[in-house]
Amino acid sequence: MEVGPRDDARLQRALTAVWSAAGVEGCFGDVRRAPGEQESVGCTVESLTEFGHVLGQVRLPTGHTVACGAMTIREEGDDPVDWLDFYLPIGALDEAGLDIERPRSYRSPVLDDWLATIGAEVFRAVDFHAGFIGFETSGCSDAATLGGELPESRGIGYLLPVAGELRYGPANDDS
Repeated sequence: MEVGPRDDARLQRALTAVWSAAGVEGCFGDVRRAPGEQESVGCTVESLTEFGHVLGQVRLPTGHTVACGAMTIREEGDDPVDWLDFYLPIGALDEAGLDIERPRSYRSPVLDDWLATIGAEVFRAVDFHAGFIGFETSGCSDAATLGGELPESRGIGYLLPVAGELRYGPANDDS
């Protein structure tokens, strides 16, 4: 999600909103240890900075409880932008019964729609600039490139604010 201009408070609101909207349980910093083997950390920008990721567990719409995480990319330069990625590790998708060995098998309209719903709830808290739903979407586009228009053919899902309203363009191209 392209949160917007670099701003700790805005990024914190986005992280808090994602954790709440997704119903994430716990917040941990060490990717090498199970949640039960470590102390929890604050769900904060400071934790993201210190650990690189924050991790928790989330209940998918399929009923499976799996690992999830968030990380941030904080651009540098003249017009720095904050990005926040909420993700489900491939191993978690495998545990949830998704056949990740087949091409595009990680794609699920149910999961995509669930993620879009989370995005819509986050947008109510933080009017982010764009959101992208799919496999490895980091760097795939940005709000400036989209210019307020959803692509007609979409290999990933898009969340794009237009005139103050969030529009969802689900993935529609499997090629």
